[in-house]
Amino acid sequence: MNIALIGYGKMGHEIEKIAVSRGHNIVSVIDVNNTDDFGSSAFKSADVAIEFSTPDSAIDNYRKCFAAHVPVVAGTTGWLEHMDEVKKACSEGVQTFFYASNYSLGVNIFFVLNKYLARIMNNYPDYDVKMEEIHHIHKLDAPSGTAITLAEGVIENISRKERWNLEVEEKQSDLAIHCIREGEVPGIHEIIYESDADIISIKHDAKSRKGFALGAVIAAEFTKGKKGFLGMDDMLKF
Repeated sequence: MNIALIGYGKMGHEIEKIAVSRGHNIVSVIDVNNTDDFGSSAFKSADVAIEFSTPDSAIDNYRKCFAAHVPVVAGTTGWLEHMDEVKKACSEGVQTFFYASNYSLGVNIFFVLNKYLARIMNNYPDYDVKMEEIHHIHKLDAPSGTAITLAEGVIENISRKERWNLEVEEKQSDLAIHCIREGEVPGIHEIIYESDADIISIKHDAKSRKGFALGAVIAAEFTKGKKGFLGMDDMLKF
């Protein structure tokens, strides 16, 4: 398969290594200094583009991919206010877009576990729930897309929580997400239920970027030849 990489930081390099090891060709690499290459024949020859850039540049990158009719596997978070535009392009323009807030298989198992536990805890109002996430100092968005997905999973299943809030609970129905940025931490997410009697918590701790990169390449393999808006539920079918 021919793959284009958009964003060539640490994740881009890790994706390149895994893609090549799985027998794929990297036909184009686009970073901040060569954005004109979206119009190149090399980029247009890609079966799929894997994009890990920055929140500020992501939506423009997706528009350029759509203009070139190159399917996108999107790994950037912090741009979700434009999601309706992307979904409309998929439905009206026959574009292809795969989005996940996190590409790690372990994290997606954790998403399912989080919802299951929240359904149980909905019956036990003595427990309050909060969240904590830790990421490396280079991460630009807070809370992370992963944290937002986890928060939405809690809110969907616990009737006493109505919205998430960064750092504070302005009212009892808020779910607080505490965000820490330190060192080179790939990602730690914890959901904590606390009562006067005890604490129940579940946590996912990423050991490296490898799991995210592998998941993105597997998503690209799944996306090739498909149309429309896709996600982990389509690929993993838990």
